Amino acid sequence: MSKTIRMLNKDDYPQYEAMETGIEFDYIAHIFDRLATGDNHLYGLFLDGRLVSVGGYSIYAGSYAMLGRLRSDLRFKGNGFSTEVVSYILNEVFKLNGIRWVGANTQEHNTSAQRVLEKVGLNPYITLHGALTKDTAALESGAEPWQPVTSLQRKKDWLNQAYIRTGDIFPYECYYPFPASAELFQDEAIKQWSFYENDDKTRFVITKYDQKKYHYLHAVYPWHDLTSQPGLWETIASDYRKLLQQTDDETYIWMDLTKEEAQTLPASHQFELPSPWILYGKEN
Repeated sequence: MSKTIRMLNKDDYPQYEAMETGIEFDYIAHIFDRLATGDNHLYGLFLDGRLVSVGGYSIYAGSYAMLGRLRSDLRFKGNGFSTEVVSYILNEVFKLNGIRWVGANTQEHNTSAQRVLEKVGLNPYITLHGALTKDTAALESGAEPWQPVTSLQRKKDWLNQAYIRTGDIFPYECYYPFPASAELFQDEAIKQWSFYENDDKTRFVITKYDQKKYHYLHAVYPWHDLTSQPGLWETIASDYRKLLQQTDDETYIWMDLTKEEAQTLPASHQFELPSPWILYGKEN
């Protein structure tokens, strides 16, 4: 029995299509070409030339790698192939120049994936809901929206205070939070993010556009008092209305919330709170 692991390319798609993963609507199948090129990489474990397990990674901000896209042929389940693939990918990523951290996200109920990540040495960092809504009325107080921050230096000062000094988890994109470092905050990205601060300059919020199938206004607020700050949700709602005018497809507000933060939402809130994700990771 011959077993090999190698990087996949677009010509491997028929092999991927032949796998029995049990996933009815698999997004990987629709974007296979994109996931096998550029900053995205897919690897496959082949058994006697047959693809039986897949995993991959993507690079963010030049210093962070996120593992994922784990798929296995159910006919070969229980042989440890997923762990082999992830271990191989992890070693390959740590060979790259400049990578300071490698992580992976898995849903809280996916205990099999959690076992794989723990076997390869990744540790749990935080559990987050990717909370979605189109209606923030239950959280609004009638206060005026916060003032925009236009100075790049002021934006960097806020990020340094709230994230870089503390190393707290920063939601870099929808689905992709990372432990903060200076490398995570490149000037070009910061310029594209909208910052707002309250009148007494003790709080700020970031809004930024993202698209993962749907359109999102990704709101980032680094404190736990998100239900008691006048003007916070008016600020987010205002930017959401602006985004709605620019999109013609499903559009949501996305905010990453811990379980504790989700429990502080008022009973009348309109957030969808899907199964939370656990962020695993390891420093290089």
